[in-house]
Amino acid sequence: MVLLEFAMSPAAPGGESLSPYVARILDIIDRSGVTYQLTAMGTILEGDWDEVMAVVGACFRALETDCPRIGMNLKMDYRAGPQSRLRSKIDAVEQQLGRKLRT
Repeated sequence: MVLLEFAMSPAAPGGESLSPYVARILDIIDRSGVTYQLTAMGTILEGDWDEVMAVVGACFRALETDCPRIGMNLKMDYRAGPQSRLRSKIDAVEQQLGRKLRT
């Protein structure tokens, strides 16, 4: 199972707000059916390799139509086994601490 965190940063014409581009990407992510978690600095996807990479590719293709420059940060963790590592990784740390975290 793959956990993949990414953030795309289009160079907005005229220094405009990026929220219309972020909304476009999040619409694609939400409609994909892939398990995800939105954070203030990016989005975490969970699924198999082909599934999550297809979502990243779809987001890129949606921006390249009208964004002449796109930066992207991406990090990925693969581990064979069942899904729901998105939550189970946090649960494991909370268990070690003996308390819930404010996540």
